[in-house]
Amino acid sequence: MYEQETIKPYNDGEKAAQVEQMFDNIAPSYDKLNHRLSWNIDKGWRRKAIRKLEPFHPQALLDIATGTGDFAILAAEMLKPQRLVGADISEGMMEIGREKVRQKGLQGIISFEKEDCTALSYSDECFDAVTAAFGIRNFADLDQGLREMCRVLKKGGHLSIVELTTPVSFPMKQLFHVYSHTVLPIYGRLISKDSSAYSYLTKTIEAFPQGERMTEILHKAGFSEASFKRLTFGICTMYFATK
Repeated sequence: MYEQETIKPYNDGEKAAQVEQMFDNIAPSYDKLNHRLSWNIDKGWRRKAIRKLEPFHPQALLDIATGTGDFAILAAEMLKPQRLVGADISEGMMEIGREKVRQKGLQGIISFEKEDCTALSYSDECFDAVTAAFGIRNFADLDQGLREMCRVLKKGGHLSIVELTTPVSFPMKQLFHVYSHTVLPIYGRLISKDSSAYSYLTKTIEAFPQGERMTEILHKAGFSEASFKRLTFGICTMYFATK
């Protein structure tokens, strides 16, 4: 078990149920907070992750932990796939995503489906690519979630992930620690009205395996190749893997 798997947003119950409740609670304010707390840099991180898939022209995509659908919508616009499924445990988050998709006229391409990302309902090898932005950190079982992502990928398919991480070098490591323990939880609490959600966010970022350790975990999950690149001084890390 990895350390972040033991961290829960609230006190009682299983982690998966608590994560679902938390995201349902903060769904109305999630996008505003996400963009403001990252100074809108998160949009560029998503774009970089999708560009990694462009040479392969995937036509069937699965966006895991899709949330309010920002990554799925950007992938649909940049990659022009025939089909894109956004899967998430939180109906509250996905309902906001569905409205965004309606506004952009992408209903014929993007669909949203409630899924337990550690036990996906899809058949083996049915997607050309799988993506995930800032979501795998919340898995109750990281190894099982990654195995499922590998299982539904076609042979030779690709996984592209961006995840929040802790910087490793001075002075950004120290500055990020101060920011993540003061500004992030206080502002998050004020806007979302959830006193636990953004403290949970900070704790899971610090606990989550990153860099070389994460590529080892991806290999263990069944991917034949895995690499990483730190973005914005290591505040975010991009992982790219091939089945």
